[in-house]
Amino acid sequence: MASEIELKLALGESGPDALRRHPRLAALSSRVGRLGNTYFDTPEGDLERSRSALRLRRDGERLLQTVKTRGQGGGGLSSRGEWEWPVDGPGLDFEGLADIPPMAAFGRDTLSRLVPRFSTDFTRETWWVEDGDAVIEVALDTGEIYAGERTATIRELELELKGGTESALHDLAAILAERVPLRPADTSKAARGGALLLGHWHLPEGGTPAAWLHRAGVALDALCDTGDPAWRREAQEAFQHLAELGDDTANDARWLAGALDDAAWLTEAFGVRALSLSRHLPGDAALG
Repeated sequence: MASEIELKLALGESGPDALRRHPRLAALSSRVGRLGNTYFDTPEGDLERSRSALRLRRDGERLLQTVKTRGQGGGGLSSRGEWEWPVDGPGLDFEGLADIPPMAAFGRDTLSRLVPRFSTDFTRETWWVEDGDAVIEVALDTGEIYAGERTATIRELELELKGGTESALHDLAAILAERVPLRPADTSKAARGGALLLGHWHLPEGGTPAAWLHRAGVALDALCDTGDPAWRREAQEAFQHLAELGDDTANDARWLAGALDDAAWLTEAFGVRALSLSRHLPGDAALG
């Protein structure tokens, strides 16, 4: 098992082009590939309820089977367990699944009922950034999620820590945010696909400062996938609750709540403020 530590960021419409032009990446070589993914679950959604994800990924000539378990974090930063191995296909490697403790815990009857639920198709462009002791894989994903007749756009940036400390992720994100419209995102592609399939998003509870930030982030994820302005109001209210707690993050939270009055709210300034909150309020929420 590998432990994956990453900072997930959602980009505005102009974000991918702005990212490629950013001085921190423009001089680096990148690798571009096409990734097709099918996610599996039982018809009742047993894996989704446990916040686990199982997928088959086509990467060139390779077919990879991946299991990701419940993550912990918030404000875009997450840490989760991950198992990945090559398979012959075309279907799942059930014997390999049964050897993984979190999957074996479901029992063979549950595993035997796994079926394709939704898919993603996107282009991934990757850069490797080294700064002192830090090594970070920067992955830009652009494409679509397909769940029945519903679709959602993928415009996502993942900063994955390969060496060094977590602070390096925040440092790089802050530098990128100065020129790229982006924000922390707490919802995985798997969780987005599940919500799209069911036509239902669930907001986490607030309470602590980190919990209110997590709630705001999930509401913004839902807003971007559904276009429903009710989610913008939910995000505003979460930021307002955070501001009312009156700690050192109150000014940023109040500013972010006000910025959501503008339809074109996802700006460079929004990302800088949101990342500042994320850095000061490390989360411990269960992530999908």
